[in-house]
Amino acid sequence: MQNYPKHYCGVFGIFGHPNAAELTYYGLYALQHRGQESAGLVTSDGKQFREHKGMGLVSQIFNGQILHDLVGHMALGHTRYSTTGSSNLRNAQPLTGNCLRGQIAVAHNGNLINAAPLRDELEARGVMFQTTVDSEVILNLLAQPTPAGEENNLVHTVRRIEGAYSMAIMTEQELIGVRDPHGFRPLCLGRVDDAWVLASETCALDLIHAKFVRDVEPGEIVVINREGVHSIQAFPKQTRRAFCMFEYVYFARPDSTIAGRNVYKVRVEMGRQLARAHPVDADLIIPVPDSGVYAGLGYAEESKIPFELAFIRNHYVGRSFLQPSQLIRDFNVRVKLNLIEELVRGKRVVIVDDSIVRGTTCKARVKTLKEAGAKEVHVRVSCPPHMHPCVYGIDFPDRSKLMAANHSVDAIRDYLNADSLYYLSTDGMVAATGLPKDNFCLACWDGDYPVPYDPATDKEVMERRRSRVESLRDSLPKDGKQIRLL
Repeated sequence: MQNYPKHYCGVFGIFGHPNAAELTYYGLYALQHRGQESAGLVTSDGKQFREHKGMGLVSQIFNGQILHDLVGHMALGHTRYSTTGSSNLRNAQPLTGNCLRGQIAVAHNGNLINAAPLRDELEARGVMFQTTVDSEVILNLLAQPTPAGEENNLVHTVRRIEGAYSMAIMTEQELIGVRDPHGFRPLCLGRVDDAWVLASETCALDLIHAKFVRDVEPGEIVVINREGVHSIQAFPKQTRRAFCMFEYVYFARPDSTIAGRNVYKVRVEMGRQLARAHPVDADLIIPVPDSGVYAGLGYAEESKIPFELAFIRNHYVGRSFLQPSQLIRDFNVRVKLNLIEELVRGKRVVIVDDSIVRGTTCKARVKTLKEAGAKEVHVRVSCPPHMHPCVYGIDFPDRSKLMAANHSVDAIRDYLNADSLYYLSTDGMVAATGLPKDNFCLACWDGDYPVPYDPATDKEVMERRRSRVESLRDSLPKDGKQIRLL
């Protein structure tokens, strides 16, 4: 069972570089933390697309020969975790298609909350879908004729889709970056030599020695072609901003900078805020690697309590086909982190983590510490209790599986068998960023969804689709004769 939120997706694109495929490979390598299920890369030489996609890690999918064959001065790449759609090669991105406008490729990070009704509408008009991902809705909308009265089909498309989307789109001649009007997901613009770069995070720019230019603004469309960079604002600027706070808490790499704030420094400040709000007499601060290290460091600096990396992470953990729980107790927990028992024996310990979702992993950590002889185990969490599921692309489980949505803090403390448990407040978390509270989406904590979502709509769409299929089935010949298409 996955006890931490899974990452969603990483997007990288480059325009105007002779080694576009190779630089995109390195960009995806830097964004591997955002998705480990599949990756893909598409290039264009101005006339045709070449692509390669596969399941697994970037380093497993590409090699020198594959990159050599991906000819072109323009490239688009994607590394994926399946927020919507199953995990298989067919759903790997970038998605590509041919239409009257030519070839189009789409790489999308986020989740569309109106994908079901849009797909239903397109299918009713005879549009065929090859995948189960919501990103294909975007691809098919882009391929449609420009509606009467509309000057730009791209603008029309982004105004129709709702939810979280930072994406890069490639045609035979252009590279385009798009961010939803609320700015849920990060997307930045960079420059390497004379080439332009789009990336989900600045850490991808650093790896290829690209210079950060600026963040793509919420609601902005950035069009890159041989004439340079052209910006279109597709939405009113007064739209509420709603950047995903969990990027700062957990998802983004600590060496990335988002909205002018270095992620490492924000996480350290979250730990400081946590220590100020919830101090404790203890002998040792122990973070949970890797996500809790920076908050743990901040907690230790503020509290003046010694900091130790007593949990050692195994960086070579892959998927196991064995389930050895009967042979090795707590295998799924211990295989990822192992404790140096000598550091904690007889000590009052504070364990710092970034979040508690279901609680099972944290419970195992507390148990491991107490079995190793820790005198006391206090738990500190650098974000508030998760009370609500995310509908914008983070793999938080439904409300019934969220520990804090169904139990009080005291009950969670008892379940963990911890001596104390405290969370960072929403105000403390926001204060650590130095940005206004109304800049963020905090829905998984406070239930205030910036873009309203009604799950009943999806159910209604599925019922309509089922009704159409049954109607078609009823119209088939009853005598066993086959229908001819032509």
